[in-house]
Amino acid sequence: MSLFRRKDIAGLQAEVATDHSLKRALGPVNLVFLGIGAIIGAGIFVLTGQAAAAYAGPAIVWSFVLAGSACALAGLCYAEFSSMIPVAGSAYTYGYATLGEFVAWIIGWDLILEYLFAASTVAVGWSGYVVSFLKDIGINIPAEFTSAPYVHTTPPGAGWNVWRLFTEGWSSTGAVLNLPAMFIVAFITVLLIIGISESATFNNVIVVIKVTVVLLFIAFGLAYINRDNWVPFVPPAEGPGHFGWGGIVRGAGVIFFAYIGFDAVSTAAQEAKKPQRDMPIGILGSLAICTVLYIVVALVLTGIVKYTQLNVPDPIAVGVNAAGPGLAWLRPIVKIGAIAGLTSVILVMLLGQPRIFYTMSKDGLLPPVFSAVHPKFRTPWLASLLTGAFAMAMAGLLPIGLLGELVSIGTLLAFAIVCGGVLVLRYTDPDIARPFRTPLVPLVPAGGIAACAYLMFGLPPDTWARLIIWMAIGLAIYFLYGRRHSKVGQRAA
Repeated sequence: MSLFRRKDIAGLQAEVATDHSLKRALGPVNLVFLGIGAIIGAGIFVLTGQAAAAYAGPAIVWSFVLAGSACALAGLCYAEFSSMIPVAGSAYTYGYATLGEFVAWIIGWDLILEYLFAASTVAVGWSGYVVSFLKDIGINIPAEFTSAPYVHTTPPGAGWNVWRLFTEGWSSTGAVLNLPAMFIVAFITVLLIIGISESATFNNVIVVIKVTVVLLFIAFGLAYINRDNWVPFVPPAEGPGHFGWGGIVRGAGVIFFAYIGFDAVSTAAQEAKKPQRDMPIGILGSLAICTVLYIVVALVLTGIVKYTQLNVPDPIAVGVNAAGPGLAWLRPIVKIGAIAGLTSVILVMLLGQPRIFYTMSKDGLLPPVFSAVHPKFRTPWLASLLTGAFAMAMAGLLPIGLLGELVSIGTLLAFAIVCGGVLVLRYTDPDIARPFRTPLVPLVPAGGIAACAYLMFGLPPDTWARLIIWMAIGLAIYFLYGRRHSKVGQRAA
């Protein structure tokens, strides 16, 4: 039973009042903007077009509705936890307090996959837009320094054959490294080490820019919609996960990682001024705003351009081009907005991951180096440095498609466990103070679990196989180091 030893919730709440190692500088507006900063990015500027072309067609709109509905259920559960246990660590801490240490480790290791790979994925998309924008103004970066050296396609019939998944399907692109992607990760890492206030201000400015650009695209793009492009709205199925209802579900699973911004909001709980009040506002407010924007942008984009033409790194720019000379003025603005949007997503992902490391390290499950706080900046600087270095390597070497699917399945698993935690805690600790209460329990958390599981099973077997291997590595680390150094375990002994 030592695997399921839990953190004391009263102790966690006391820690909130006494632990001032991280600077409390974020108000409700900062938290909403933090969520928007993470959610509005790759989903709109990169994956909308690619998922429409490969999986759902114009029905990518329904993919966003499906993913947004699952997120709404999970978001309500996150809001309860973040107001009740407002400490850094997000779903990891919630799992530790409700389902025990072993489950908490699984969530924490899963969140590492989520944030590290998300930052790398979005950095690759950022690189595509920057290279395109620079080309428009006459600056050409050699192709060998703007993409991954290898691409990967799943070998036909590989299924669950792990050996074939990892050794076959790779082909050389002739490139050396994706240097722009590595540069932006390095820049954001330095900014995050310098301070949370500076990072939040930078993020707020970027959010205003990118939301303005999205609204401009919607407002002016409406006039160029050709309804024939929406026919058929749900293209007939061409195999498992390609068009038809299966394609809608696959599309929802692939784009799901675009919604993880509200999880990133919860990782900053220990830096919120009034977390019991402000965390639910940040989580639910950012989720509501972004879901509406995603759906409208998907409608406008697939109305302007036939979905078959959207399998490109910069689908919004393609949409503007397809509108003709009338929207030519919007092309550079869209690219600037996309660059800004993707920058803020990278910032929030690289902000969230070190705080997961920080909390796990303080619990003894990871070495002390991960909880080292800079004496001047009061940020987890070594964890930020290690996170940035690893994300740089992946952004420079790996293709965007492979990264994106791994992030989605990791996010869905974390959300499902958080929903389960709310359900468990309502029965094990019904009287504990809850500043925000998830409505309609057990329906909402049960629905969140079911929705996340449904989207997970819509992802291909090779993505599942990679998740299982990642988890196996994590379990080895837990049993060799984490379990032996657990502070909760040491107190219990």
